[in-house]
Amino acid sequence: MLESLYIENAAVAKKICVEFTNGFSVITGETGSGKSVLIDCMQMITGARTVRDIVRSGEDRALITAVFGDMETPENESNRIQPDENGEIMITRAVTRDGKNSVRVNGKPSTLSVLRDSGGALIGINSQDERSFLSDRGEYASILDSFASNGELLAEYRVKYEIMSKKRMEINSLNEELKEKTMMTDILSYQVKEIDSAKLSDLNEDEKLIKLRAKIKSVERVAKYKKIVTKALSHSDSGVTAAYLMERAAAALGQISDIVDGADEMISKLNEFRYEIIDIADTVSSALELDTDENPGDQLNRIESRLSQIDRLKKKYGGSIAEIKEFRADAAAKLKRFESSDNIIASLENELKDLTSDCEKAADALRDSRARAAKLLSDEISETLVYLDMPKTRFSIEVTPNISEEDGRTRFTSDGGDIVDFKISINPGEPMTTLSKVASGGEMSRVMLALRSSLNRKSGSETVVFDEIDAGVSGSTSERIGMMLKKLSENVQVICITHSPQIAALADNHYLIRKNEINGRAESSVTLLDEEGRIDEISRIIGGINVTQKQRDAAREMLRSIQ
Repeated sequence: MLESLYIENAAVAKKICVEFTNGFSVITGETGSGKSVLIDCMQMITGARTVRDIVRSGEDRALITAVFGDMETPENESNRIQPDENGEIMITRAVTRDGKNSVRVNGKPSTLSVLRDSGGALIGINSQDERSFLSDRGEYASILDSFASNGELLAEYRVKYEIMSKKRMEINSLNEELKEKTMMTDILSYQVKEIDSAKLSDLNEDEKLIKLRAKIKSVERVAKYKKIVTKALSHSDSGVTAAYLMERAAAALGQISDIVDGADEMISKLNEFRYEIIDIADTVSSALELDTDENPGDQLNRIESRLSQIDRLKKKYGGSIAEIKEFRADAAAKLKRFESSDNIIASLENELKDLTSDCEKAADALRDSRARAAKLLSDEISETLVYLDMPKTRFSIEVTPNISEEDGRTRFTSDGGDIVDFKISINPGEPMTTLSKVASGGEMSRVMLALRSSLNRKSGSETVVFDEIDAGVSGSTSERIGMMLKKLSENVQVICITHSPQIAALADNHYLIRKNEINGRAESSVTLLDEEGRIDEISRIIGGINVTQKQRDAAREMLRSIQ
């Protein structure tokens, strides 16, 4: 349940801290006192969008903190917010003036998406905006599934639906390709043949050719410096080379080895250096040697022609030889697919048939569960509406297959193969019409209360908040609504913002929100009323500005009759 709500610098709320208890609580106050700010902040705790201008004028940020107690760790719901070791969940959301959000859960950084995923399990808020979802027929299946506890059935169906949908997309994609089969076959055959004719076996062939081209273009310079290197190191007509001189030096040193200490070691080093010098000369000579006796001009023409061929293929099929070969492999695979397309499509169609059958079975199981739940929920809501002064109202939930007008087959969506509709007839003799088209604000409020009452008996939020659910109804109906809220509070914590004295009198706890002027600024405050305070506030609601003793007596009598 919601134990406390702290609001700082949100619109007229400079600093408000409200501590709640179990049972049925009401919040009353004059128009403009700040009741809507409480609702806005509760919605923000559940991940709702930031309310425009929520940050109090002159402040940098608004801060909302909610503490929930006596929370049980949810089973098999890893996406739900987990309570701490004391069974508490503390959610803090800060909003800066430029609209930036920060979220913390139990003191640790979190995200708005986490609040959106878990918020509905913590607080179910029924405001005028929230009630508008009953005007959206697309929500009806979700509401019914919640009542029927269809989570597992829906998950099983969606797995089969996704597999079936992917297979259908695969077939559609292949059929689109086959519309231009002849043209594409010719194109792919040409591309494969053109690449194959180039015989690209070496992935680095172009790089090697570029280096060889540079070598050939520099043949005169290469020959000149190759000669200098080899002549200086190991091969000279005069015989005077670095290798020769080292050999002479080693021989001479050998003649005086008995006199020079370490001569043998120095002779060994000279011989090693001599071999290294000869090896360097041979390496340079080999590296600069052309690989063929072909005329350099002819060889250069052949290299330029080959590089030009490779460049043309790069422009068409990829930026490297590796990408060209990859393109060729893909083209060959597509060509093979085209050549055997008829067999492939036949095989895919058979697979789709089996997958569709699996999906239909899962959809049928979901439909059966929905149909049973629809009867139960319809009866419960109808009974509740009679109690809420709508005795002539007929209400039913219809679950029908979603049949396509084109082929007469069931049309599947991610929510199943059904159309779920909430039908209502307010007055005798009127036909049943979808709820979204006929219900007024007051009627929609009562339908919402009846629905919420049924849903929370099955599973729902730990805390349920109703914002002006008494709007547009009479005093006697308000009393019945209050009694329903009182009954609902036996299972969940109920908080109701109301203008109805009948509902306020039925509450276990009564909070008054006031707006005062402090230092020239409007500030709201929330007070838990004692018995005399409740009498004063209920009298104000009954009588308005000028409260009479008769109205105070009526308020006192209302409270006594409840007790």
